[in-house]
Amino acid sequence: MLEDLLDEAMTKMDQAVTHTGGEFGTVRTGRANPGLLHRIHVDYYGTATPLQQLAGFSVPEARMLIVSPYDKTSITAIERAIREADLGLNPSNDGNVIRLAFPSLTEERRKELIRVVRHIAEEGRVAVRNIRRHTKDDLEALEGDVSDDDIHRAEQELQEMTDTHIRRLDELLLRKEEELMEV
Repeated sequence: MLEDLLDEAMTKMDQAVTHTGGEFGTVRTGRANPGLLHRIHVDYYGTATPLQQLAGFSVPEARMLIVSPYDKTSITAIERAIREADLGLNPSNDGNVIRLAFPSLTEERRKELIRVVRHIAEEGRVAVRNIRRHTKDDLEALEGDVSDDDIHRAEQELQEMTDTHIRRLDELLLRKEEELMEV
């Protein structure tokens, strides 16, 4: 029973770290990254459709992203959706593909984005701590059914698990900050 609770906590903490890493991917750096466009939905024949279902992406150079629609008639809708997503990018289309040129980030914009990623990392840490708290409550509810020593050992293991996941989040944050500060 204790192992089941700890395994469930481990799985949830892994998911929290993975989710936070995915959130970091949506923050624009000076480099072209197709991950930025994963949240964009296009109004395609009256239905909000994820952009990755309507187009392919390629990165021919570090600061250029090319969006190639599978259906050429959807190119204006895709262009409009990218503009409305407020990514700080200006799409240009030639009738076949949409080109997104990534401008260099200013120092002020870099610092603002670092604040954003630190906030995302803190949300990830809070999620991991909440998982620890809920699991600890579940462990304490087992008092009487399980020995106090076993509960104490499980709580120590839970704390080590939490510390490991917090360190992983901090490493992800450090890498993202370094990526943002690259010129």
